[in-house]
Amino acid sequence: MAFIDKLSEDLVSAMRAKDALRLGALRMAKAALMNREIERGRALDDAESLQVISSLIKQRRDSIEQFQKGGREELARKEADEIAVLEKYLPPPVDPAQLEAAVDGAIQETGATSPKDMGKVMKALTGKFAGAQVDGKVLSELVRRKLAAG
Repeated sequence: MAFIDKLSEDLVSAMRAKDALRLGALRMAKAALMNREIERGRALDDAESLQVISSLIKQRRDSIEQFQKGGREELARKEADEIAVLEKYLPPPVDPAQLEAAVDGAIQETGATSPKDMGKVMKALTGKFAGAQVDGKVLSELVRRKLAAG
C-alpha cells in the first residue's frame, strides 16, 4: 500500500472518530504530500513521502521553539501533539549507540582529523542514514564534538 493511501485511510478513520487533533495533522500532511506530487509532476515514492513528513516535523519543532519564546505554551503544546501524530509514520529513530558507532566509522573512513573536515564526514553519514529518522542537529553536534576532541 502506498504511503499516501495509508495516510488517507487514517484520515478517514480520524474523521469517523471525530479526533480533531489527528484529523488536522493528517490533513496538513496529506496536503503537503499532494503539493510535493504536483511540484514533481508524478506520484511520490515512500522515501520521498517520508522526507515530506520529516520536514513537517522539523517545521513543528521550530514553531514550538518560537512559541515558547513568545510565551504561547498552548500553541507549543498543540504543535507537540501534531508531532506525536506525524512521528507514527516515520521509522523508529536510530539508536544513539549505533549513531555514535557510525560517526566513528565515517571519521575513520574519510580520514577526518579536524573540524574543518566536518563536511566530508556529514556527507558520508548522509548516505548511511538515508530513510532513517536521524535529527540532523544531533548528528552534526556529535560529529563536531568528536572532531574537536580527535
